[in-house]
Amino acid sequence: MASVEFYDVKLRKKVSIPTEKMTKIEIKQKNGQVRYAFRAKTADGRNLTKFCSKADWDKMNVPVGKK
Repeated sequence: MASVEFYDVKLRKKVSIPTEKMTKIEIKQKNGQVRYAFRAKTADGRNLTKFCSKADWDKMNVPVGKK
């Protein structure tokens, strides 16, 4: 089982989230720029976001989520 490290701001440390609990999202900004990110939830329901490159986003085999 693969996992990705996210930074948890509340705990102030990196946490490892399995890829089965992740989604990937595209964030379109007003100026037309597109940012790519992975999104996951902690055990207590908080959202974690990790921005990544387009190549990493394409390579990761996880479902596409909503913004």
